[in-house]
Order: sequence, then structure tokens, then C-alpha cells
Amino acid sequence: MDSQDTGSLAGRRARGRPRDWDDKTAQNTIKSLDRAMEVFEHLSKAQGKALTTIASEMNQSPATVYRVLVTLEGRGLVEFDKTDQTWNIGAKAFVIGSRFLRRTSLVDRARPILRKLMNDTGETANLGAERDGSVLFLSQVETHSNIRAFFPPGALSPMHSSGIGKALLAEFDPGTFAAWKADHALEAFTPHTITDPDALEVDLARIRARGYAIDGEEKNLGMRCIAAPVFDANTEAVAGISVSGPTSRVGEVDVPRLSDAVMHAAKALTDAIGGSSPR
Repeated sequence: MDSQDTGSLAGRRARGRPRDWDDKTAQNTIKSLDRAMEVFEHLSKAQGKALTTIASEMNQSPATVYRVLVTLEGRGLVEFDKTDQTWNIGAKAFVIGSRFLRRTSLVDRARPILRKLMNDTGETANLGAERDGSVLFLSQVETHSNIRAFFPPGALSPMHSSGIGKALLAEFDPGTFAAWKADHALEAFTPHTITDPDALEVDLARIRARGYAIDGEEKNLGMRCIAAPVFDANTEAVAGISVSGPTSRVGEVDVPRLSDAVMHAAKALTDAIGGSSPR
């Protein structure tokens, strides 16, 4: 290679992705890797499953699924319980997930705010964001009380039955909400779950007006959640903060007090990330 070639290479801008990045055709897809990730994601939704169960649910041959699991096991992404003869997500998956959480300062800046919210209310404080049409829980500070809500970081929850989910849905523009509604069925989890689209839109309008959302036993009977949105510098809702607990402690009479604390925490985090509320 002559000096002219060297100079031209040095002058090229480093790229983070190839020119055909948007081409998702088969020629740019590693089928075996894609199949492995399907197995990994399937297992992550319901752990502690036998090989034959996973293969049956995925309509794959046990031999194929076994090879995938053994490969993932070698990387520590899944683990095999010899006693129960079941497969589970491994510790390395948590390590990788934790690296994702550290990618943004949102989680770091939220931690002291969540701790204060838990201390002020006595209930579990949560941080979540929208991810592929669901709520992805990013962080949590648990209450010291015996009965508590538990949403571990990395857990996903449907938006229409979640306090944080509805707080974020209420901030969707009409086009984004219409696209979300077209792709997501309003599944009933309890008798209190909102399953009618028109009723959900009425609830979201109420949420926008008052500034906070309520999950009143809509996902789990006996549990209530109060949530408010967090905004970035573009006045877009990028996350939600909530408190959750049993209805015996988080009754309807407690909503005014707890909603004030939640909205105050959401504003504190909005300010901490340099954000601004559209209202």
C-alpha cells in the first residue's frame, strides 16, 4: 500500500454501521443467531422450563433448542438446574442488562429520588420506560414493609394495565397512540383492567389533565400504583416514576397525598436530566 492509499484511508471517517444498515433482508441476517435469540427471549419470559416444554411452545425440534441452550450456557446466559431438569436465565444476562442500565444517566440520577420517594411515602418506588410498546422497569427501591410490590429491573409489563404505562401512553401523540393501539390487544388481567379502547382514551385524557395515572388493581388484585411522567429537554416523556403497594395501605383516600409525592419526584427527575414539562 503506497502513501496515497494510506492517506486516503486515514481521511475516511470511521463508521459505526455499514452503508446497508437499513437492509434487513436475509443476506444481512445470521439465521442461527436469530434463532438463538428467539429461544433466549422466550425463556426470559417464563423461566424454569424443561427442554421439551420450550421446544413444544416454540414449535422447534428439541435437538435444535438443546444446541442453542448449550451454546448460551457456555456463555453464562442461561443455566441448567440438574435437580429440576429445567433451564433458567443465567447470571451473565443480568451483567449485560446492568451495562445497558448504566448507559444512561437517567437511572443513576433517579436512584436518590426513588429512595426519597420511598422514604416519604413508605411504599415501593419504581422507575420505568417504554420499550417496544411495553413498560420496561429500570430501577426500584423497595419498601421496608412486609407486603410489597416487586418489579425487578428488566421486567416488562403491558402499558394499558400499568401506572407508569398509562402515564406514558397519556403523553403519546395521536399518531403514535393509534399505532400502539393497533399493535396491542387490551388483555384483561383482573376485573378492573381497562379493555375497551374508548374507555382507555377517556382514562388517558383524565391522566393528562391531572398529571398522574392510577393502576387500581388493573394488573394485580390487591395492588394499587400511582405514576407520573418524566420529561426530557424536548418535553417528551422518556420515563415514569411510581409508588406501588397493597390496597390495604394505598387506599383511595391516600391517592391525593401519594400523587403529590409522585409528581414531585417526577419533576425532580425531569429537572435532574435537564428536561421540561410540556405543561
